[in-house]
This record gives sequence, C-alpha cells and structure tokens, in this order.
Amino acid sequence: MDWTLEVVVVPVSDIDRAIAFYRDQLGFHLDHDTQAPGMRFAQLTPPGSGCSIVVGDQPGGRSMPPGSLKGLQLVVADAYRAHDVLAARGVAVGDINVIDQRDGGTLFEFADPDGNAWVVQQIKARAEEPLIPR
Repeated sequence: MDWTLEVVVVPVSDIDRAIAFYRDQLGFHLDHDTQAPGMRFAQLTPPGSGCSIVVGDQPGGRSMPPGSLKGLQLVVADAYRAHDVLAARGVAVGDINVIDQRDGGTLFEFADPDGNAWVVQQIKARAEEPLIPR
C-alpha cells in the first residue's frame, strides 16, 4: 500500500496575496482556486513536484495561525541558480549555506509574506534522476 504526501496546508492571511507570491514569484502552478459558500481555497504545485500546497479557508476553519508553518523544504538540483531566480523575482532569500560538502548539504531560506518559513536544499542528483519522471 502506498502512502503518498500530496497536499500540505500553508496558513495565510490573504489568499490573493498568497496566490500571487507562490504563483508569480516562486513559479508554482495554480491548480485551482475554489470558492464555495463560506470558504475559498487554492491549490498550487511546485514544478516537478508530486506534492502541492493549499492556501485559504479550509472546511472547519483555520487550524493554524497565518505564518506559523516552519521548515517546509523544497529540493532543487542547483541551489545557486534557484537562489538567483528567486532573488530576481523579488523574493527575499537568505544567504546560501554550505553545511556539508556532500550532496544535500547546501541550503538557503526564504519566507512567504505571512512568515511561513521555507528551506531550499540542493540535491544535484535531481538533475539526472528527478523523483517524478519527466
């Protein structure tokens, strides 16, 4: 039996601002923006990922305060290139830290407009062996 992680809820205070950040600045694909009586939520997926994020009003109300999610991690083949791309798109990125010369030890951080904290980790092997075949 497979157990796949496919959606992570990211608590935000402004859905439109979150969509603009994740879609326009980070380059996530907007899968859908759903509105129903008393709720609105959007699902966005990073390029090449099998896991999406959801922002907005969930059934049953908010379970986490906006900005309270810390340590979300994105993996890229080239942290230096990713850092440059995000900086060029206006994302306030932290310095690149090499904590270990082995693959996986190069990282940098950024936060969304609400303060949800992300880490970008370099795993060079993803260039030749992506988790999801293209």
